[in-house]
Amino acid sequence: MFKKVLPLSSILFLRFLGLFLVLPVLSVYALDLEGATPLLVGIIVGGYALTQAIFQVPFGTMSDKVGRKPTILFGLLIFLIGSIICAYSTDIYTLMFGRFLQGAGAIGSVVTAMISDLVEEEVRGKAMAIMGGFIALSFALAMGLGPVVAANFGISTIFLITAFLAILAIAVLFLKVPTPPKIKHIYHNSAKTSDILKDSNLLNMIIINTFQKGLMTMAFVLIPIILTKPEYGFAWEKSELWMAYVPAMIAGLAAMGPAAVFGEKKNIPKQIFLLSIVLFLISFIIMGFTTDSTLFVLGVVAFFVAFNMMEPLVQSMISKFAKVHQKGAALGISNSSAYFATFLGGTFAGLYLDISDRETLALSISTLIVIWFVWTAFKLQNPKRHSHLYIPQDEVDTDKLLALENDNIAEWYINETENVIVIKYVKDSIEEDDLKGKIAK
Repeated sequence: MFKKVLPLSSILFLRFLGLFLVLPVLSVYALDLEGATPLLVGIIVGGYALTQAIFQVPFGTMSDKVGRKPTILFGLLIFLIGSIICAYSTDIYTLMFGRFLQGAGAIGSVVTAMISDLVEEEVRGKAMAIMGGFIALSFALAMGLGPVVAANFGISTIFLITAFLAILAIAVLFLKVPTPPKIKHIYHNSAKTSDILKDSNLLNMIIINTFQKGLMTMAFVLIPIILTKPEYGFAWEKSELWMAYVPAMIAGLAAMGPAAVFGEKKNIPKQIFLLSIVLFLISFIIMGFTTDSTLFVLGVVAFFVAFNMMEPLVQSMISKFAKVHQKGAALGISNSSAYFATFLGGTFAGLYLDISDRETLALSISTLIVIWFVWTAFKLQNPKRHSHLYIPQDEVDTDKLLALENDNIAEWYINETENVIVIKYVKDSIEEDDLKGKIAK
């Protein structure tokens, strides 16, 4: 399984590393461009996410028609062109266009669909966790590297590095990624968006993903501006930003592994999410009110730890909670919502700095986080542990299968390519032999 997931996760790692490298410093560097205002800078920080949200579904549809690999290639080429435009931009509007173009190569849902094509159902949750871990790793590394590269070589160099990473991703795509098989799953109900949103656990995972990504761009508008602008009481040099991000990167990397282990193996993702939300709250309160540099850095560290604890679990939990016919739609809805929140988070933070102060902004964000915590505490449940029964289709009585109803059976579906029935059931509550007896001819 790992050999199938590693190349695709590497492509996402390279792409997100390029996007994340610029986040720690983009807002403060963009303010120096011709025509810049805090609002426009906020739009630029989250701008790539707006076009990501818009093009998620078109790219997914395109991949179904022309194939996964050609679609991923097309998306990476758009991302490459956008990065080059950003590198050579000299005014705020050209940079904005380049950022929008970077996001227009919306291959996230296509890579997720390709992983689903290549990986068996029962290990798909682990595959999604690996993918999330690679994204979290790219985030953590970028936070340490971005400020150092920008301080020594300029922000244009970061965008050129991003373009080079896109070329590496294209090489991985053609040298390491296998061509997926054509697999068709048939389930006794069709997928409905309303069913996904009515499922409390899926809705909560969508909310968690949305809040996490929105808070991310809020933080990356605020952190460099607050630390470097004299009116906020710190007056750091841009070259000193690494002193906030490197400790946060190290702490984030250290927290990511234990969070994934406890969330997946101990099956307590809800508790991990709640702890992360508390850390988000602490981080924004500190960053909104302190005038002490050391305490502010601790706030940044708390933010990074919270983000990296969540990231490996989000995609995995959506995959576990969704039925097989819902996975693509659930991930698509979740990612689109998260990308819109990424754009709105940066725009909101930039607008707030234009019309108000950081203390009021921190209180507003903290209020939203408290509401998020209460909602998650009461609504989200940890997933049940399931097993899968695979049985040849010609050994199954279709009428018995259609009438199969049991609280301990999550779903069943037909894999037409392999001509097998797959039944997902709660392993501690029903015996495999009893299940076979209920549907056998």
